[in-house]
Parts: sequence; structure tokens; C-alpha cells
Amino acid sequence: MADSWVNAAERIGVDLHLELTGPGGRRAALIRALREAVRGGRLAPGTRLPPYRSLAADLGVARNTVADAYAELVAEGWLTARQGSGTRVAERAEPLRPPARVPKRAPLREMAPPRARGPRHDLRQGTPDVSAFPRTAWLASYRRALQQAPNEVFGPGDPAGRRELREALTEYLARARGVRTAPDRIVICSGFAHALRLLFGGGVLRGPLAVEAYGLGFHREVLAAAGVRTVPLPLDEHGARVDRLGRERAALLTPAHQFPTGGPLHPGRRAALIDWAGTRDGLVLEDDYDGEFRYDRKPVGAVQGLDPERVIHVGSVSKSLSPALRLGWMVLPERYVGAVLAAKGEREAWASVLEQLSLADFIVSGAYDRHVRRMRQRYRGRRDRLVAALAVHAPHIEVSGVAAGLHAVLRLPPGTEASALKAAAWQGIALDGLAAFRHPETDLPADDGLVVGYATPSEHAYGPALEALCGALPPP
Repeated sequence: MADSWVNAAERIGVDLHLELTGPGGRRAALIRALREAVRGGRLAPGTRLPPYRSLAADLGVARNTVADAYAELVAEGWLTARQGSGTRVAERAEPLRPPARVPKRAPLREMAPPRARGPRHDLRQGTPDVSAFPRTAWLASYRRALQQAPNEVFGPGDPAGRRELREALTEYLARARGVRTAPDRIVICSGFAHALRLLFGGGVLRGPLAVEAYGLGFHREVLAAAGVRTVPLPLDEHGARVDRLGRERAALLTPAHQFPTGGPLHPGRRAALIDWAGTRDGLVLEDDYDGEFRYDRKPVGAVQGLDPERVIHVGSVSKSLSPALRLGWMVLPERYVGAVLAAKGEREAWASVLEQLSLADFIVSGAYDRHVRRMRQRYRGRRDRLVAALAVHAPHIEVSGVAAGLHAVLRLPPGTEASALKAAAWQGIALDGLAAFRHPETDLPADDGLVVGYATPSEHAYGPALEALCGALPPP
């Protein structure tokens, strides 16, 4: 091991791997290894090398062997040596040879990989304004969590999730969403798709599964991969037609804010949904993806509060904070907790334990509530600007689903969705059409429309995005 690995991080700030092989003794082998490390780009220009004594001790060679090797490479121009600065890799305008994957004679401009050119205006649904992530407050919570974390935190994680987070979520969800639960009935996951994989891919639940006629195709793909057949439920102005539920084992709905068409599930249908579950011994999967963001209506509580033993409530921070955190939760009926934990495995393999503790502190300290209230005001302003711009530049376009959430639906004249998407792409706008979310087996008549995510752009980019959007809409 001493012949190949140099660990001098505490002295020079880098780890250096050298293979001392080939003819000519240790000095010649060291020269070859250092020369190859520079030539191949593993030692970048300006990198400081270990002192003679340190490198000699790590490699198990004489100090003079290292000194002679350094001196020869300095004379050849590979290294430089200055008093007080140590020995460093010489600065060069370009590598001595291109990396192996690039042809040796390729022009320098061909060596750089092409950069993907993204849209000028991003109005896709599904993400918050990532520039508004509360870095300072999150860092404060992370530091407190790290300082107060017991030693066990740095070992294998509990598949149920950290108790601190489950206790914080129990209080928060009861207060903000009307969820009735206890810490032992919450299992932490990485988001809604992960929850689906655990529930159906893990064999906890089986199909067929009723779903709304419009929804995320990605979720349908996850279910199809688990062998689950999905049965589309029609939608109208009151939400999913739960009266069309039949012999399905479970129903997956977005009751607080139907995705993507907007609007809550009517109170009468919420009660009918619970009645169906009780009569059929069925189960409701509640996707509470953006329940905190409402503007022109009273908060709509979780369906889970009507019958905690018939509803699995699933939420995450992907809309309220950031999808990059990969933190979500399942609030489970008691009879499913053991099966979900068995499907998840003996160790936490998905959600970082330190981030779980940070989120727990973020909630308990009140920072989460403050952030949600601040973003609710910001997104309300974004929504109002969208509605106002359309009223001026496209008054013939109906806007729906704007009482809550992070997106709106622009209803288009029949047969114009494809051309509107093409015009938007020409303007450099990324957004989705309603057709992308339509269940392929539904008999619901197809509606033309655009799903506009008004939360996605940063503040400075939102105005130009709205201007471009209005220019891409079909005329009356």
C-alpha cells in the first residue's frame, strides 16, 4: 500500500495516487508516475506537491529519492520550486496532451462538450421559485441540527425516519392541514413517486387503482412499472366523479387542488369518497402536493381527517421548499405501517438523516410557517400579474384553477393547443399542454389548454416570461 497511495491532505490539501512500477528503481518510477499524473491532468497546474519528507514517508522511499525526482522534473519544466512556496505543478497554457477520449489532433474548440441550451422562459409546472429558497434560515436549522445530533444519527437510519421529524410533522399537519395522526404512523420517504413505489412496488397495495382523468403521467408510469392497472375517473367543476368508483381497491386523488385542472373536491364528494372506502373496504391515496398555497378561499383540510384508517395522506416539501431536498412523508392507517416499513427495508436508504433533522428544526422553530406565508404572498402576486396580463392582451382566454396552487390553466379554443405550444416554443417558452396530462384510456372529451407554472421563474424573469406568453397565445 505504501508503494501506491499518498494521503497528504492534512499537509497539502490533496490526496495523490501514485503507482511506482516499471524498471529503473524507485527514483525512475517516481519520476514516471509524477510526469504521467501531470500529463494526464490528474495534477492540475499550480497544485502544490507534498514536501520531500512527507512524500518519502508515505511511499516508503528515501528522502533523497523524492528530492532528486522533484529536481529532475523542475529541470524538465514539469514542476516549479520557489522558496516559501514549495514545489508545484508548472503553469501551462494547455494540457500536454488531450484526454484519451478526445482525438489527439482535435482542435481545442472540439474538446469542450456542447452546452445544452435551455428555454429563455420557464413556465413549466411542478417547481417553486428555487431562487427563493431560504438559505439563511435553512443553514441555521442545519447547524443546530448538526450540533445537537446524537452520535447515533451518523449510523444506519431508521426506515421510519427520525423521530424528531415525525413528531414535528404530527403537530404541523394537524394544525395546518387537519391531519389526525401520531408519530408512529408517519413514515418518511423521498416524495410522492417514492411513496407509490413503496406501496405498490413493495407489495403493500394492489390494483386496480382509480385515478383522476387528468394527472401526472410520471405517476402512471411508476404504477404501470409495478404492474398496477389504473382506471380513469371523469372530472367536472366539482372535481373527480367519485360516484363512478366501482370495484377498484383504492383511489388516488388530489382533493385539495386537482392536478392540473384546479379546484378542490366538493365537500359532498369528499364524504361520498369516504363512504365508498368504508363500504368497499377500499383505500384513498391523498396527494396533498401543494395544500399550503391557497389565495382566494378558505383552507381546504385533508381528506385524511375524515377517516384516518381509510386514507393514506402523502406530502412533501418539493413545492413549499425545493424538490432537491427529497423529503416527503406518508401518514398511514395503523394496519399498513408494518408492511410499508418492511417494503422500505431495515435501513434508511433514501432521505438524508441530517436533512430530516434540519427540516424538523425548521418546522419547530417556526421558520417553515414564515417561509410558506412569505411565498404564499409572492405567488399570489405572480398569479395576479398573470391574470391581469391576460385581461389586457388576451381577454378571450379563460383562466382557471387560480384560487390555489402554483400553476394556472389557460383554456384555449378547440384545436389550438398544439399550435399554441409550437408558438410558445418559438418564443423560447417552456410549458405544458393539457393533453400531456390526460389519461390515455379516459372517455372524457379532450380540452385544449396550457398549464402555466407561474412559480417557476425568478422575480426578475417573470415579467419577460409573461410578455412572451401573451405573444404566443392564439388570437380570438
